[in-house]
Order: sequence, then structure tokens, then C-alpha cells
Amino acid sequence: MTALTLLWLGAATTVFVAANATLKIYATKGQVPVLIGALLLFCLGNWLMVQVMRLNGLGLAIALSAIFQLVAISVMAIFVFGERPTALQLAGMALGCVAVAMIAWPTGAKG
Repeated sequence: MTALTLLWLGAATTVFVAANATLKIYATKGQVPVLIGALLLFCLGNWLMVQVMRLNGLGLAIALSAIFQLVAISVMAIFVFGERPTALQLAGMALGCVAVAMIAWPTGAKG
């Protein structure tokens, strides 16, 4: 995984976190312009993910994105919205991180 991949992935994750935060606001207030803003953010996030897919392929890009977003959105839910995950949920996030690390681990020279 290259620095460029991490840059694209970080940007996509940031946009997806913002989109999900916007949807949380829409869920509580129900204003249509907020929903439109969230949809636009999701479109931008998906465009950014296409860049990650170009660099790493679909399988790795989606695995990385899923875990990056899971952790980032969970952190936001805890610190911004005051939600509290259970120990089992925290363990699941940790196992997801281990799984993606194993998928993305460098394999050395290809023969």
C-alpha cells in the first residue's frame, strides 16, 4: 500500500464520515437540504474510492474502506453523539482491523 493510496483512502474516509454525520442530523431534524448535502458528500466519497480502486483493485480497496470507515464513524459516534459501543462491538472492530491488516500485509517480491 502506497502513500498515495493512504491519502486517497483518508480523504474518502473523511468525506464518508462527514456524510454519515450529516445523515445523523437529517435523521433528527428531517430537513431535505441536509439530506441533499449528505447525498452529495456520498457521491464525492465514492469518486474518491474509485481512485483507491484504481491503485489497489476492488477487493483491497473495499476491505480497507470498510474498516477505516467503521473505526472513524465509531469514534465520531462516541465522541460527537455520545453513543457507547458494547465490549463485543469493540472486539469486533478490533478483529476487523486485524483482518484488514492481514489482507493488506505486504507479501514480498512476486515471482
